[in-house]
Amino acid sequence: MTPEPLYPEERRRPGRFWLITIAAVLTLAATVSLGRWQLSRAAQKEALQADIDAQKQKPALAQAEFLALEKASDALHRPVRLRGLWLPTQTVYLDNRQMHGVPGFYVLTPFALEGSEQAVMVQRGWVQRNFVDRTKLGEVETPAGIVEVTGLIEPPPSHLLELGTPASASAPAAAASAPAGAASAPAAEGASSIRQNLDLEAFRAETKLPLRTDVSLQQTGPASEGLQRDWPAPALGLERHYGYAFQWFGLSALVVILYVWFQFITPFRRSRRRARDGRF
Repeated sequence: MTPEPLYPEERRRPGRFWLITIAAVLTLAATVSLGRWQLSRAAQKEALQADIDAQKQKPALAQAEFLALEKASDALHRPVRLRGLWLPTQTVYLDNRQMHGVPGFYVLTPFALEGSEQAVMVQRGWVQRNFVDRTKLGEVETPAGIVEVTGLIEPPPSHLLELGTPASASAPAAAASAPAGAASAPAAEGASSIRQNLDLEAFRAETKLPLRTDVSLQQTGPASEGLQRDWPAPALGLERHYGYAFQWFGLSALVVILYVWFQFITPFRRSRRRARDGRF
C-alpha cells in the first residue's frame, strides 16, 4: 500500500515524488561509491609509499648480491653499493628536468661493473641549464679509474611527453666525455647527448653496451662532481585521490541537501503559505 503523501502537491503528483527519490538514491549511491573508491586508491598509494620507505631503510646490497638478483626490480628503492668504471663517452643529458623549481638536466652515465660483463645506467644528478645557450652543458666531473658508487635501485628514467621524433640515442665522445669543464652539444643532426627521454632498450641496441634495461641506479649523497642530488620523491598522486574523494562526497552532500529542500522543505513552505491564504 502506497503511503499517504505528506503534502498536497504529492497527492497530485505521487509519481514525480518517487521518481525523484529513486534518482536521488541512485545518484547518492554512485557518488558515495566513487568517493570510497578514491579513498581506497589513496590507501593503496600510502601502503606503496610505506613499502618504498621501508626498502630505503634496509642495509645496502653489496655488488655480489646485486649481480645475483634474478630480478633487480624485486629490490627497487633499496640502497646498493657498486664498484666499476664510468663510461663518460655515453653520457646523456635529459632535458626539462627540474630541481627545486629550476630547469636543467638529469645527467646519466653508464657504469661498467667490476668483475662482470654488466653495466647499469646511473642517474648521477642534476645540473642547471645555461639560460643563454641551451646546448651549452654545465661542468660535470667524471672520475677516471675504478670508483665506488652508492645509490638506490630505481626503475628506468621516467619519460616526459615528447612531440616529434626523438633525437638519436648515440652521444659522441667529443660531446659527452669532458670529465672536467663545460661541453657543448655537437651540431650534427641527430647526434646530440641532450635528450627529452631515454629508452634503455634502444640505448643498449645502439651503443652495444651490456646494459641492464630493467632498472637504473639513482646516485645518492651530497652534491659533488658539479651535480646536485636532491631527488624529488616519487609522484604517487595521494593529494589527487583525496581531492577527488572530497569532490565526490561533496556532491553526495549536495544531492541530499537538494533532495530534502525540494522534496520536503519547499512543499511544506508552500502548504503553509496556502493555509495562511485560506486555499488549503
